[in-house]
Amino acid sequence: MKTETFSTEFGGRELRVEFTDLVDQAHGSCLVSYGDTVVLATAVMSKEAKDGADFFPLTVDFEEKFYATGKILGSRFQKREGRPTDEAILSGRIVDRTIRPLFDNWIRHDIQVVVTVLSIGEDDPDVLAVLAASIALGTSHIPWNGPVSAVRIGKNAEFEINPTYTQRNTDNYQMDLLVCGKDKKINMIEVGSSEVSEEDIMKGMEMAETELSKIQTFQEEIIHKIGKKKISIPKPELADEVIALFQEKIDPIFMSKVFSGNPGKDDLSHLVTVWSEAIAHLDDSQQALAQDFLQEKIDEVIHHESITNQKRPDGRGVDEIRPLYAKVGGISKIIHGAGTFYRGGTHVLSVLTLGAPGDAQLIDGMESQMEKTFMLHYNFPPYSVGEVGRMGGTNRRMIGHGALAEKALVPVLPTKEIFPYTIRLVAESMASNGSTSMASVCAGTLALMDGGVPIKKPVAGISMGLMMKDDTQYVVLTDIQGPEDHHGDMDFKVAGTDTGVTAVQMDVKVLGVPLPILKEAFEKARLARMKILSVITETIGSPREHISEFAPHIITIKIKPDQIGLVIGTGGKTIKEIKEKTGANIDIEDDGTVYITGKGEACEETKKMIEGMTWEAKVGERFRGEVIKITEFGAFVRINGNAEGLLHISEITPKRLQSVDELLKVGDIVPVVVKEVDERGRLKLSIKDLDPNWFDKIK
Repeated sequence: MKTETFSTEFGGRELRVEFTDLVDQAHGSCLVSYGDTVVLATAVMSKEAKDGADFFPLTVDFEEKFYATGKILGSRFQKREGRPTDEAILSGRIVDRTIRPLFDNWIRHDIQVVVTVLSIGEDDPDVLAVLAASIALGTSHIPWNGPVSAVRIGKNAEFEINPTYTQRNTDNYQMDLLVCGKDKKINMIEVGSSEVSEEDIMKGMEMAETELSKIQTFQEEIIHKIGKKKISIPKPELADEVIALFQEKIDPIFMSKVFSGNPGKDDLSHLVTVWSEAIAHLDDSQQALAQDFLQEKIDEVIHHESITNQKRPDGRGVDEIRPLYAKVGGISKIIHGAGTFYRGGTHVLSVLTLGAPGDAQLIDGMESQMEKTFMLHYNFPPYSVGEVGRMGGTNRRMIGHGALAEKALVPVLPTKEIFPYTIRLVAESMASNGSTSMASVCAGTLALMDGGVPIKKPVAGISMGLMMKDDTQYVVLTDIQGPEDHHGDMDFKVAGTDTGVTAVQMDVKVLGVPLPILKEAFEKARLARMKILSVITETIGSPREHISEFAPHIITIKIKPDQIGLVIGTGGKTIKEIKEKTGANIDIEDDGTVYITGKGEACEETKKMIEGMTWEAKVGERFRGEVIKITEFGAFVRINGNAEGLLHISEITPKRLQSVDELLKVGDIVPVVVKEVDERGRLKLSIKDLDPNWFDKIK
């Protein structure tokens, strides 16, 4: 096997890149190792371009392999890797959003990048995935304007470079910042944080910028030494006839449609329709170029008007938010909580469902094995954009938007000790015209508060945009909508509370954005967030005091760990009988915490049964018990529901008895005191110690 290895210091540890002939049919490939985590990236481009294609056909796949963990994972019935997990899809999106802006958008050759995790240790493979994809593309013949680098910055008490899973999985972990970029510009950001300040995030990005520059230099050295010569794919030329047709058919209506005061799909769709009819006689390749030409012209005009004249397509000021509307409830009393949020033409309904701890989702993936007690699922039906399409299932965009909104809300959720419910939110995009993910955060906050979930603070989100000619000629736009989202240079989503940021996601269509512009975008996003939070708190000032009467009730009790087997019973027989009798659900944790979930009196009834089973008597406790069995040496008495104790014949009365049945019979109710608890937990009871004259009194 031919091998060539390069290494460098990265965050105080070794980053190793290895080239072999293992995947010698791919156009570019490499193995990247960091600690015990190893990823393989491959890049392949088709020989021929797609005829008549009107988009750049890039595919990024992130492959998780169970063997990477050294364990046999999966369900009892399925041990082979199946469809990508949500984590794999999110990691693939990180790679895609980072490398895509660095391709020339006129390329019509299929390009596929596959990142495969071969081994996973203490280091998250997502940073390595970006680096491996960049090096595989950079050393291949595929035309690409890389390399691009990635780094993770964490914050516990101090900032950390590439913190491990163990370092991130601590109670005081405040910020998880993933940054990608090149040439001292940022082109992708992912942040999950516990209400950290914008200043702290900027400090993290400044640290990231230094590391990105080091890794870029390292990659450039590799590419210079072993990189293949890039093939040239020149930009196709547009026929003069197309430009003449544009001036004749489109120029007269162009500005009125692009800057109609409230442009939406109908205005721009009409423009596209007119243009499509005008170029219908051209061949497929020229039609595709002509459609690109129209989009380029719209792009140029929106950029010019925004930067030069501070003019937006819908007439708003650059910092102006569209009209806001918030509402809670109003769907059905059966639903546990609901929130509706409008921001202009973007409308989202969020619905809350509360369940038992046992309703948690079991995650058995390559990166984590856990029970997930908070889920936010995002749906984007075709009618939300006025289109006809396939219903059902999910796609990468839906998973990504849901994960972002979920990340934004996690920091304000109550602990399990305070609120032991499994929480599911479903965000339904009812109408879309810009950033339904951030509207889902706002609607989710409303639904949580409406449902009585004691969140720490409300969370709101906003999407910022950018029109940039260069580093000095630009404008940051607050609350971007359709045309600005499609033709803008940046989609910068920021969510948080009135104290700080909880989530950020950024991707761009340009090579990158300088840090000073991002700092300005953060500040404008903060101001916008405060306005949105005021609308939310005016609608519902705090979480409702009580959950819905239709939501299950949860009672928490504690038993000794060595009593768990007693409650469960052999083969689960005892706990099953309790559930069948009361109708409640029972979840028991290893530390002996018992969660009883049900409606009506089911919880209380179940609680009494379990407490009776696990009750441990103390010497001196007094009870009224039922005689359940008579023997020669005494009687057995049931106390406290299910516990039984021996009332010896000598403990019935101070007088000497010939037989127990002189004074007692089965079914009698008698007062007893616990005289002794032996080493095996058996109870010895007494009547005479409690009241030596009791039998004389009842005659």
